[in-house]
Amino acid sequence: MTTSTTIDNRWSSEFKYVLAAAGAAVGLGNLWKFPYIMGENGGGAFVLVYLFCILLIGIPVMMAEVMIGKRARTSPANASATIAKESGGSSIWSLLGASGVIAGSLILSFYIVIAGWAAAYIFFGINGDFLATAGSEVSHKDEIGALFTGLITDTTQLILWSSITIVAAMLVLIRGVNAGLEKAVTYLMPSLLVLLLIIMVYAATTGNFGEAAQFMFYPDFSKLSIDGVLIALGHAFFTLSLSSGIMMVYGAYMPEGTSIAKTSIWIAVMDTAVALIAGMAIFPIVFANGMEPSAGPGLLFVSLPIAFGQMPLGSLFGTLFFIMVTFAAFTSVIALLESPVAYLNERLGLSRTKATIAAGCTIWALSLLTVFSLSGAPWAQDVVMGLNFFDALDKLTANIMLPLAGLFTALLVGWVVNEKITREEFGLSEGAYKAVMFCLRYISPVAIAIVFLQAVGLISL
Repeated sequence: MTTSTTIDNRWSSEFKYVLAAAGAAVGLGNLWKFPYIMGENGGGAFVLVYLFCILLIGIPVMMAEVMIGKRARTSPANASATIAKESGGSSIWSLLGASGVIAGSLILSFYIVIAGWAAAYIFFGINGDFLATAGSEVSHKDEIGALFTGLITDTTQLILWSSITIVAAMLVLIRGVNAGLEKAVTYLMPSLLVLLLIIMVYAATTGNFGEAAQFMFYPDFSKLSIDGVLIALGHAFFTLSLSSGIMMVYGAYMPEGTSIAKTSIWIAVMDTAVALIAGMAIFPIVFANGMEPSAGPGLLFVSLPIAFGQMPLGSLFGTLFFIMVTFAAFTSVIALLESPVAYLNERLGLSRTKATIAAGCTIWALSLLTVFSLSGAPWAQDVVMGLNFFDALDKLTANIMLPLAGLFTALLVGWVVNEKITREEFGLSEGAYKAVMFCLRYISPVAIAIVFLQAVGLISL
């Protein structure tokens, strides 16, 4: 086993680590999924439940993953086994870390395709494709709908944009942790936040900001169902990029003396802030144009381009919006790719360049399953329980692999890892330590188990 991961790779500062981890957490889930699931589940009440779940489940599980990586200073599969054996446990815990790397790679295989949509929309905006070319509003809606449908069903376009995305990520990671990954997020994250704030100010001045604020922050619990609570719980867990190997790898690169608790809280705060600001950038435009806040995934790629096409300077700000979305997606892409790269670098002894090329090419090949699923290839449809490859991969990772990995992470740190280790690594006061461990031992496992059982249809609430 090589030791490149355990010796050479460290973030240059605590701030750069927080920026990188926040970049991993901030992605399409914040800008795409959070606004529309909030819209579907009553707005403000959903936000309150979501924040509560971040506090009791998201942050403790993130702390556990980071602690495993930081303690072992190695890739996820080795890290989970190393910390278990240090506490007298079994090396079978290596399956936990390995499953995270596999899940993250499968997610990345379809994530690069969706990230490619966002990149394509930058050029649609530049070309003025958001502007109506026909005379009626109905025709404009049809044009934007046809633009999106044409993109996701065109095999050539999908392969082109997903290839550009994965190659760009490979070029970043080949340069290493500090010169590649760290430098990329140092530029991308501030740029993303500046663009997001610009779009929010634009939305506030041209859209219906008051109605959006009331929708998002006025809690109406009569509109929040049990299913809505479970959705908030699941999204709070998944939005922080947990169980995909990322936080274990990033923890392994953490500088000595860095507080796991403080940085985890900052990462969660930044991730949540981006999601809320994204809502305040999107919903004023939605309400000003008489659109439904619960429009589903089409909110980002259909409804908003329609709105931009009808607003002052719509092409300019529509283009800026999708540049921001692309930046958010790309920070997650490089984070997801780093996990298998670190694994191949350490376990197979490949150089960083060879590990990056091997991981990137494998994931690109897997992405073709999603491409042909979306473009309607007959062989890619109805492969498992009536699902195409894309939907099957999505459900396998989101409903099974990630929840189970999160559950076992909580169990490993909560029940297997020696108390001396957790006290030393967390560095918390007595009260805070007991609160975190209570969440890891009881609240997180039960909550994650409920989400898992409900997702796979074993229970119905």
